[in-house]
Amino acid sequence: MKVIFEKDMAMEKNTAKVVTHPDEKSHWNSMQEAICQSETKLVVINAKNNRNVQVKLSSVVAIESEDRLCCVRVFTGERYLLNKRLKFVEEDLGASHFVKINNQTIINTRFISEFSSTDHARIQVDLNDGSSYFVSRFYIKNFRGKLS
Repeated sequence: MKVIFEKDMAMEKNTAKVVTHPDEKSHWNSMQEAICQSETKLVVINAKNNRNVQVKLSSVVAIESEDRLCCVRVFTGERYLLNKRLKFVEEDLGASHFVKINNQTIINTRFISEFSSTDHARIQVDLNDGSSYFVSRFYIKNFRGKLS
């Protein structure tokens, strides 16, 4: 199979367009699976042994700021360190399923189980792993826009 890459500035970032011959339609599912399996991975530090580990971005539940590092929490409950500041992590994640909810936290919207309004015009977000966070007033508009 011949593969040709082209760039199109009109397309959104993180979007790929695959054009095939009509006879190749039977292979579309396998092509989609292959592309989806090449998922983005995040290189983090295991604090127990100070080794670099790769975790799938889809397994990350939350990223929290800790001084000049970030704490990355995955769905299994494990915690890792990321040697970046939160604002740079937010830029790297781009338009994916992550949203910044306050000055210290970015969460993965795929793991939201429910949310409700609370006192002082804030929103409480409950995640599938049992954790809970608050969306500050400043980030509410961005949070709602990400969920719609």
